This record gives sequence, structure tokens and C-alpha cells, in this order.
Amino acid sequence: MKKAVRTDRELECPRVDAGLRSRGVNLVTLPEGIGEDGLAREVADADLLLMCYTPVTARVIEAAVKLRGIVKYGVGIDAIDIEAARRLGVPVVNVPEYAEETVAEGAFALMIGLARKLGALHCEMQSEGWAWPTPRWMGQDLAGKTLGLVGVGRIGRSLARMAGLGFRMRVLGYDPYVDEETMRRAGVEKVAELGGILERSDFVSLHTVLNSETRHLIGREQLARMKRSGVLINVSRGALVDEVALVEALVEGRIAGAGLDVFSQEPVTREGHPMSALYRMPQVLMTPHLTFYTQEAMDRLEEETLARCDELLEGRPVLVKSHDPRLRAQERGVVFG
Repeated sequence: MKKAVRTDRELECPRVDAGLRSRGVNLVTLPEGIGEDGLAREVADADLLLMCYTPVTARVIEAAVKLRGIVKYGVGIDAIDIEAARRLGVPVVNVPEYAEETVAEGAFALMIGLARKLGALHCEMQSEGWAWPTPRWMGQDLAGKTLGLVGVGRIGRSLARMAGLGFRMRVLGYDPYVDEETMRRAGVEKVAELGGILERSDFVSLHTVLNSETRHLIGREQLARMKRSGVLINVSRGALVDEVALVEALVEGRIAGAGLDVFSQEPVTREGHPMSALYRMPQVLMTPHLTFYTQEAMDRLEEETLARCDELLEGRPVLVKSHDPRLRAQERGVVFG
């Protein structure tokens, strides 16, 4: 009997679990935070490893002597030691397309919520029952404002369409890997330098992968170049931002606000966390890494995940749809789509 291990079982994937079991696979589900030792023990005789958040280290991959492949049921692959997997000939695949529109909608929801102070107004209604039109509650239109995209891939281009065509915003884009013509077709004006985006944008939204080049892409220097009226949106990866510097910028009023769905250390807690101060800031909207989480997106995710599992379990090359160069550098057991 083939064995599959799925980590992060708190993210329920009933179609994936039932589908694997119906194929005669012995499926073991593990909780988030299982740790390297526990995961290494479980994958020692596994044919397939499915993960979402749990780190998959070189030691874990080396312990899995039967492993046919690693499936990230999601997009980001920064928690997987890709080089170790390549060295050992273990294919790695993700599911990059399932939530393009979904996550873009989530970013837009944070943006419009901050522009109209919806989070603070909701709290005021809950505590006081009403709010009068005093300067404290003055919002702003999105029409006519400038949105700066840091990363103009699938999600960024979806957000550009919503903002440009839907709300008549001007959209700027910084992405060294996307050419000017591709951006133009998406309604985005290409800007050559990150600083140029930060200085000119009313809202800055991050849509890039996390790797060694992009870690802390937005630090103290970059935050200092944003408008004092500027707002930062991050629905990609928490470590794209120097979060200590971000908290300082918000406390000191050097930027106007932030909408955050992702954090370097998750979950965030009200006390004892580097980002705990955000709970007390009315100019901040936080969501718990759930901009991807809709019924439609999860249906697509589970369908694609099962398809990749079938390819690996049947000994076929696994279809890599992502254009991430780390995955495109694989040479064994993969086919590119």
C-alpha cells in the first residue's frame, strides 16, 4: 500500500483526503507544528508528502527514502528546501493558479476597508452604537488615487484590473521580471525602481514571491520613501517586510496605515508577538492569512492537488505550472506547462 503524509491538517481538505484514501493510499495527516523530528519519522516510509505551511527541511527529505514527490497545496514554496529535493531527485510542485482572483479580491478588500476606515467604524458601532461625521471618520476615494504594485504576476495583474477598470485608479508596477509591454496590456505603467513606486503611490500592494532576494524587500529605507499618507498592503508573505520597521513607521505616523494578511511568525497573538502592537492601531486591518480561503478557491485547490498526486503516485512526470525559477530548474520527474 502506498503511503501519503499531509501536514497542516487544520486546513481541511476533505476531497484530497477522501480522494487519496479511495485510491488505496494510506493517508496520515499531521498537525501544524509537528516539528522536524516527528515529520522525519512519518515520511521515512512515505511515497508522497503534501504540505502547506510546515517546513520541509533537507533532513526531512533525506529521511524519506521512498519519496516520489512533494506537493505544496498552495503557492509559496519558501518552506521547502528545494535544493535538497533537487539533489535527491525528489520533484516539488505547487498549485499556483487556484487563488489568483481570490487573493487579489482580498487585497482590494483591505485597500477599500482602509480607505473608508471600515474596521475602526465597525468597532465604533459595536462599542458606541453610532458614529457621527466628524473628521476622525473622514475617508478617501480610491478613484483618482495611485496604486503601486510590487510584483506584477498573476495576482498583481488581477488587482490592477480591479483597481484600474473598476475604480479608475492609476496603477504603477515594479517587477524586474515582467516587461513593459506585458504590464501595459494589464493596464500597468512600469516603473524601473522600487523607490519610484513607493514615492508616487497612495497604496502599495506586495505581490512577489519570498526568496533570498525579496526577504525584507520593504525595510526602513523603503518605508521612509513612502508618502506619509501612504498605505501598505501585504497578502503575499510576511517576511517581504521588515516587520519591526513597519510597526515603528505606524507608531510614529510615518505611513498612514497597513492592511496585512500575512506575518513572518504565525499566528499573531495579542501579547508577546513582534506585531502585537498592531491590535491597538485603528489604522491597521489584519486578517489571519485567509485571503485565499473561499469555497471556489478551495475547490480549485483540491482538484489540482489531487491531479498532481495522481501523476506522482502513478509514476508519471508531475506537471509544474509555476514559473518560479526554483521549480523550473528541476530536471527529473517533471514536465512544464
